[in-house]
Amino acid sequence: MRLLQRPIDAVLFDLDGTLVDSAPDLVAAMQRLCRELGEAEPDVDAVRNVVSKGGRAMLRRGLPGFDDKRYEELLPRFLELYAADIAELSRPFEGIEALITAIEARGAGWGVVTNKPGWLARPLLARLGWTQRSAALVSGDCLAVRKPDPAPILRACELAGVLPQHCVYVGDDRRDIEAGRAAGLLTVAAAWGYLDGEDPRLWQADCVAASAMELHRILLLEAA
Repeated sequence: MRLLQRPIDAVLFDLDGTLVDSAPDLVAAMQRLCRELGEAEPDVDAVRNVVSKGGRAMLRRGLPGFDDKRYEELLPRFLELYAADIAELSRPFEGIEALITAIEARGAGWGVVTNKPGWLARPLLARLGWTQRSAALVSGDCLAVRKPDPAPILRACELAGVLPQHCVYVGDDRRDIEAGRAAGLLTVAAAWGYLDGEDPRLWQADCVAASAMELHRILLLEAA
């Protein structure tokens, strides 16, 4: 494969908002938490829009008006509720299955670098049938640092047995692009993800893809 005339041996992806539309299960967990606390139902769109920014951001949107100490107290329960039904409604985004199948067919590898903790990322990949297929999974608790630090992406390259300069990182958050660029990878902004009103064209990615199907074409896996 080639992207911008550079040979590509592997494609690494962010997880939530890039490979998987996990918002329905996360929103459902937030709804259950609000009911437990006797709080008003959360603004579904507000929570969905910040899924890629993590659990604390979702709590701030779902339970506005609390202080940071309270959000820290509530985070374990929110994640516990999410873990209980982690893949009931979550699905790969349209075109993702075809994309990773095409990557595999070309003899390249693919993997996941996510800030999601491993105890949540691993079962999600397992439920989707991706555990044995992915060449690397680096979760948010694998190292002492997380994205936007480049170390997790470099670790994934090591696990996949590829050089960073022959790899692409795809993500739907500015931190993804910052981490990928710092690690020396080509980067693609996933404009189909949870952008929360941000313009991915401003992130200085090498490419912006509106859909997984467009990314398929960008990677030259098939004729445009």
